Order: sequence, then structure tokens, then C-alpha cells
Amino acid sequence: MDFIFYFGEVFTLTSMLLLIGGTIGGLIMGATPGLSPTMTVALLIPFTFNMTPVHGLILLGAAYTSTVAGGAVSAILLKIPGAPANIATTLDGNAMARKGEGAKALQLSFISSLIGGLFGVFLLIFLTPVLAKMANSFGYSHTFWLAIIGVTVIGSLEAGSVVKGLLSGCIGMWLATIGFDDIQGVKRFVFHPALGGGVNIIPALIGLFAIPQVITMFAKGRFQTDVEQIIVKKHPVSAAFREVFSRKRALAIGTSVGSVIGLIPGVGGQIAGLLAYDQAKKFSPEKAKFGTGHSEGVIAAESANNAMVGPSLVPLLTLSIPGSPTAAVLLGGLIIHGIFPGPNLFQQHPEVIWPFINSMLIGQILMCIFGIYIASMAARVAQVPQSIMAAIVLGLAAFGSFAVQQSMGDVYVMAVLGTMMYFLERFGFSAAPLVLGLILGPIAESNFVTGSLISTAQNGPFVYFFTGGLNIVLVSIVVLSVGFSFWSEITAKRTEH
Repeated sequence: MDFIFYFGEVFTLTSMLLLIGGTIGGLIMGATPGLSPTMTVALLIPFTFNMTPVHGLILLGAAYTSTVAGGAVSAILLKIPGAPANIATTLDGNAMARKGEGAKALQLSFISSLIGGLFGVFLLIFLTPVLAKMANSFGYSHTFWLAIIGVTVIGSLEAGSVVKGLLSGCIGMWLATIGFDDIQGVKRFVFHPALGGGVNIIPALIGLFAIPQVITMFAKGRFQTDVEQIIVKKHPVSAAFREVFSRKRALAIGTSVGSVIGLIPGVGGQIAGLLAYDQAKKFSPEKAKFGTGHSEGVIAAESANNAMVGPSLVPLLTLSIPGSPTAAVLLGGLIIHGIFPGPNLFQQHPEVIWPFINSMLIGQILMCIFGIYIASMAARVAQVPQSIMAAIVLGLAAFGSFAVQQSMGDVYVMAVLGTMMYFLERFGFSAAPLVLGLILGPIAESNFVTGSLISTAQNGPFVYFFTGGLNIVLVSIVVLSVGFSFWSEITAKRTEH
């Protein structure tokens, strides 16, 4: 129970000021399209150079936690995910906002993030040795199949057609191949210098979600009388708490999926939210309501996003293997302060690590309090005229895309992909599966190629990828997921007729 002994360090004046400042700043950064948790933590690392290791990690941890949750603000109100982790939140969150329930959706998201985040941090505290062993059992073949499982989620996300959903995912995976092959170093589909490093996920994310919205706003015209106006109704916080706890199934699925995904190195929160959303939809008796503004969708996605944060630090602190891209940046922050993660970290630096973990517990509570306050101001954002909002969103999109690498090439990529997505949406395709394919493509490819190279010195690719208890379980999930998606679509069409 060492964490209790070091709890007092969190409540010193300096620690609390850093915790509050990191939380508020993280919420603002998270709500800004293009400023992902990874980017936020990376931008803050230089500010920690002259701090003590404890204070530096408290600031970075608070920013990490709140930025993940803050991305729900733009996802719900503008249908633009603040970060890849908030993609699933747009599916029902924005639909709720369009029905006048934007404040309720934001309250649900922050309360769910609080519960999922607390669960994840408690796992980090009490189950670190067990969870680290579990995370270490995943090899290249297992991570490959996990990525393929993510691809099968695409079909379920596409409410209209499983085929269109899978096709959108394939387009995303093709986009992921643009650039240099990491293994062989050859160019692939590089027809412009801006694509030399591949399609950066942040400009792509902004373009695919923001630009179709902007074009739609501009297309309706400045003086059009039937322009959709989002009205935000006030919603009591107590009712939001009752709603979250009444959706125990979605909450349990979100926290459990997020915790497991957080443990697997390199996967990240974007998959956690989407997988949790998919599973909550499959197990819900109200499947038809998903995508129309259903609270279960928001609760499952946001609880998974923050439940991932704590477990993502387990392989980082115990094995020096980051569980997410943001955790990889945190690794750099640790090393800068002369702290090298490993099995003996908790014995060598308990005065640093335990206050850091404890601060994440308090940070979750502060994130929820400040987030709910932001939710009360949602009406001000939603009531901005669409002509002005379109200009603001376009400016934020260009800024967010350029800020990633200070490259106009990323702005061009954002604009081209966004325009392409606008026309694809006219034919019934969705941005969420495409983005998921873009994210999962490199994970699937790198693990497949590496696993194939390893298998040539063993029993061959088939044995490596299709044998072993864990491989069989993962392959079975892939087959069952695809089969269930097609069966659900066929059943739904028969019911209509």
C-alpha cells in the first residue's frame, strides 16, 4: 500500500497548481481539433526541464488524462473528433447535440471518462505485475490479429451497409500504404512530395471529419432560412449521473475493453473507443438506436478512452514498452529526468512514481468537474451562426493540420481527403471506418511482415499466425464478428420487408 504513503505529495501547493493547470489546459487542447494528447504532452515536455521529476510528471499526466476526455467537446458539438480516440464519440454524441442534447452528451462523456479513468488507474496501482505479464504475452501474430479484429469492427460501424463499411476501411488501409515501406524502404504511391512521409493521421482525421461539415455549411448558403440550428437544452448533472449508472452494460464494456486495449503496446486509445462502441452495440437490446443519438454509445466510447490511460502506463513503467503513442512521449519525459522504466522502477524511485500515479486519480476528478462546467457553456458554442462556425472550423482545421509538422503539405492532404470524403458521403460511405482503416493499416502491416520474417526461421507463416491458443481465440473473434455483422444486416432487411 505504498501509494497511500505518498498521497500527501499530491496535495502540496505546487503539485495542485500544476495538476489544475494541466487539467484545464488539457481540456482546452483536447477540444481543439488537431491537438491530440500525444502532441499536447510533447509540447509540454520542454516546460518540465527545470521542474523536479515529480512535478514534471504530474503536469504531463494531468494533460494526458484531460486531453483524452476534452476531445469529446468538439466531437459532440462540431462532429470533429479532438483526437483519434474520440472518433466513436461523434457517432452518437453529435446526433444528441443535433437533438438539443449537447449538454447532456457532454455530461455523460465526462462522467463516463471519470469512471473509466478511475478504474484504469486503480488497475495500474493494484494489478501492475499481473497486467504487465499479460501484456508481455502478445507477440507479432497476436497484435496483427488484433488489428484485423479492429477492421471487422468497421462493418458494424457502417449502419447502412456492411459492404460499404468494409470498403471504406479498405480505402483507409490503402491510404496507410502511401509513403516509404518501413521494411524495404521503397516508395509506394508517392505522387507528391507532401506524401513522402505517408498520410499523417492528424491532418487526415481533421480533413475527413471537418471538411465535409464545412462544405455542407457553405453549400446551404449564408442567408438560407432552413439552415440547421443546434439548440442546447439545459440538463441537470444529477440526471446525467443517474443515466450513466443506469447503463451498466455499456459502462462495463467500455471500462473492460479500454483496460485490455491499454495494456497492448502500440495499439492506443483510438481502437479502444471503437471496439467498446462496437461491442456495446452488439450486446445492447437497443441496437437500432445506435448512431441516432443513443446515450449508450457515448458512455461506452468515452469510458473506454479514459480506462485505457492507466493500463497504457503498465507496460511503460514495468517493461519500458509504451502502451500508446502518448505513453511513448511520456517515456521521453521520464528519461529526460534520469528515470529509466523497468521491473525495479517502483523500488528505485517510489518517491516519484507513486505521487505521479496518485495525481492521476485526483486528475480524473478535476477533469470531470471542469469538464461538466464546460458542458454548461455548450449552448454558447452551438448557437454560433453556421456561416461563422464554418469559417471558424475551417481556420481551426488549417491550423491543426499545419501545426503537426509545420508543413503546408499536410494542409493540402487535409483539404484533398476532406473534399473526397464529402463526395463519398453522398454515396452512403462514412468517415469513421475509413479513419479506422488508416490507423490500423500500419499496425497490421508491420506486425504481419515482422511475423512473416520470424516464421521463415521456424515452422512457416501458417503455423506462426494460425496455431496457439491465443491466435485461435483471436481468429475466432474475427470470423464471428464478420459473420455477426452480415447476419445482423440480413435480419434487419428481412424485418423491413
